[in-house]
Amino acid sequence: PVNYWMHANMLTMNGQRMSKSTGNYILPAELMSGENEFFDKAFHPTVVRFNFLQAHYRSVLDISNEAMIASEKGYQKLMEAIKILENIELPKSENSTFDVSAWKLKCDDALKDDFNSPILIAHLFEAVSYIFKLKEGKETLVEKDFNQLKGDLNTFVFEVLGLQKIEESNNAKLDQTLQVLIELRNQARKAKNFELSDQIRDRLLDEGIELKDGRDGTSYSIN
Repeated sequence: PVNYWMHANMLTMNGQRMSKSTGNYILPAELMSGENEFFDKAFHPTVVRFNFLQAHYRSVLDISNEAMIASEKGYQKLMEAIKILENIELPKSENSTFDVSAWKLKCDDALKDDFNSPILIAHLFEAVSYIFKLKEGKETLVEKDFNQLKGDLNTFVFEVLGLQKIEESNNAKLDQTLQVLIELRNQARKAKNFELSDQIRDRLLDEGIELKDGRDGTSYSIN
């Protein structure tokens, strides 16, 4: 599936045409293994697919480290919404504050519009936003609408877009842990607690994990 989107979209990387002659070039396998000089980490194939789907298949898609990380976060938020629907105890309500049928119609219209995946994804995140509010008790759904939303969301995500659930691995848990430490270090720096900030950085470095501060935030590499 990833190879299909690599060929279907007109790709650029970091705003420049991909070319072997200039060195601005990456293979799909390198994007997913992390063995390249352009991206800070490896990305799961379904995250790569989700990133590519955010551009229409007949338009230019620019891939970059920042765009891939944003797609990964978006994918995780989408999966979290699906998980909420699987586990939530729906309180009894006499009315729905979300028109599920109208939402599904908009999603269908996006597909009929030459498989306009970016518009479809925008509509999916409209539902995602609603689902988080539903969890907080700020919105309501009757059981019939709830079942329709749950079924339609799963259909669009897994059957239409072809995304998959990612089983959490030790690498994923490590990444989550490091992101927490990076956030704690950022908070220490904002509070001008540079002793703690440096301690976090140095302790990680002792374990072979180097933090890299850049214009777009802090990333890490494992040596």
